Amino acid sequence: MFILENYGFAVAFCIVTMICWGSWANTQKLTDKSWRFELFYWDYVIGIMIMALIFAFTLGSIGHQGRSFLTDASQADPANIRSALIGGAVFNIANILLIAAISVAGMSVAFPVGIGIALILGVLDNYNDNPIGNATILFTGVGLIALAIILNAFAYKRLTSTIKKVSTKGLLLSVVAGVLMGKFYGYVANSMVKDFAQPEAGLLTPYTAVVFFAIGIFISNFLFNTILMKVPVEGARVSYSDYFKGSRRSHIMGIAGGLIWCIGMSFSIIASGKAGPAISYGLGQGATVVAALWGIFVWREFKEAPKGTNPLLYLMLLFYVIGLGLIIASRAM
Repeated sequence: MFILENYGFAVAFCIVTMICWGSWANTQKLTDKSWRFELFYWDYVIGIMIMALIFAFTLGSIGHQGRSFLTDASQADPANIRSALIGGAVFNIANILLIAAISVAGMSVAFPVGIGIALILGVLDNYNDNPIGNATILFTGVGLIALAIILNAFAYKRLTSTIKKVSTKGLLLSVVAGVLMGKFYGYVANSMVKDFAQPEAGLLTPYTAVVFFAIGIFISNFLFNTILMKVPVEGARVSYSDYFKGSRRSHIMGIAGGLIWCIGMSFSIIASGKAGPAISYGLGQGATVVAALWGIFVWREFKEAPKGTNPLLYLMLLFYVIGLGLIIASRAM
């Protein structure tokens, strides 16, 4: 299987993860305006499954190091398969709850609370399981990225002309989503081998782990997304028959979103062999600010923002860049 040989390439893979995780949601903007998120999400999950299998049968099955995908899957301990499956299910419910929180409380509450908690808890848990890198430098970088996310939220809040009372329901959804989002990566990392080149028996190589992770998302979606369809946070109920009424464009965009997200997940897991899970996850969760950059420069979401918003955005970018640099540097210290 394909294995990264040095830290520089691992950092490059983590940057691709940031870009993918911060960009996949653009595909939803390109669907038909009437296409509901719950229906989009089915195609998104299918896209994740497809890309996981593509990686498994290509990069996961070439070369002389490690184990090929099918060989690895056949020798895997059921407990490790279960851990990767749970990781997929935990991610799925966290992602759905985060979207629900955005619908109820808005981005200015959901993102700083949900992604901020996920970033801090995820790095803490992954560093505790596999302490690679200088902790002081790593967590300083994480703190700056969390601050950048908060500044981004303040900038979004300035876009609203009226001040809304923070929804208790939305705040609780954000907290739960953040805690779960911070946990999913650890389940996948714990199912994996520590030495990708000489994999230990019973554990999963990164490509196999991502496949079972994707299966966990796919299976759990029949429960979690079905509930969301029947009891939507906003709008009327939707049915499975509505899914088959969607246009080809809407379905293609949903699958594309899943493909893009899974490229990011796969690159993060591949990079964790050299960078360590904490650094890989921490860099990946900087994707929130990447998403903000799309909103600023492509979708022009801030063109009507009041005076004084731009300094917040520039400060956000400064903290983001410095934070990324510290996370990258923590591995070399």
